[in-house]
Amino acid sequence: MAVQTGLGEPRGPWFISPELDPDGRGWWDAPGSGRDPGGRRPGRLLAAFAVIAVSAVSGALAGGVVASRDGTGSSAASAAPVPAELVTAAERTVPGVVSVLAGGANGASATGSGFAIDDQQHLVTNDHILAKGGGGPVTVELPDGRRYEAEVVGREPRSDLAVLKVPPSAGLAPLPLAKPGATRVGEPVLAVGSPLGLSGTVTAGIVSALDRQVRLGNSRHRAVQTDASINPGNSGGPLVNARGEVVGVNTAIATIDGNGSIGIGFAIPIDQVQQTADTIIGKGG
Repeated sequence: MAVQTGLGEPRGPWFISPELDPDGRGWWDAPGSGRDPGGRRPGRLLAAFAVIAVSAVSGALAGGVVASRDGTGSSAASAAPVPAELVTAAERTVPGVVSVLAGGANGASATGSGFAIDDQQHLVTNDHILAKGGGGPVTVELPDGRRYEAEVVGREPRSDLAVLKVPPSAGLAPLPLAKPGATRVGEPVLAVGSPLGLSGTVTAGIVSALDRQVRLGNSRHRAVQTDASINPGNSGGPLVNARGEVVGVNTAIATIDGNGSIGIGFAIPIDQVQQTADTIIGKGG
């Protein structure tokens, strides 16, 4: 069972919108100033603070109970049935997703998620998990509770990706990857991982935007934006479509004043993930 204390680092390299100051606070300039011509507030920043993304998929899954129209006070379930394709996608994905613990003992530690990318037992995760672990040993916990010390094949801090490897006896099934350019805004997705140490957790949402420019650490990246719930410990886990194909690696969330998930998460697109992982594996074996 995954450790459930000291669980994860919030969203990895801290998300800072390009429209925010480095300390994460919004700026409003005086009307007529050079940064705010005509006294208008920057539209994208206003949207970032004012819009709360609501997942139609999550709402349908949550459902509710309403009183019947006959006035008797009896109740009937109004929740829509869970889409069969999402149930199937979850069943296919969870067995290939692992919990990742970096460091520990008396030193720094961090937890996150990862998933098998090929039949050689290579795993993809976020580099910031290893960085927060202080370069200490990396342990992978499988869905069935088995634990393995993982080899760090290679790291790419600029893209916030890392590749691990576990022994063949782990027997992890690789997850299928979506074709580059196939992801569409509005399609349902699942975020799978170990938020707060709760391994095998699945949350549902939609693709909110594509090619969203975000700054992670010192670099800018294009990302898949989603409203599927992403929390500390989800970093490094897959974002999958209704066919069970990985469309991205969950890596960051936007927050207001640094307080938790507000329904705006970001994933590294799968084409970038595959390219970086192939390069790391080619160099490190």
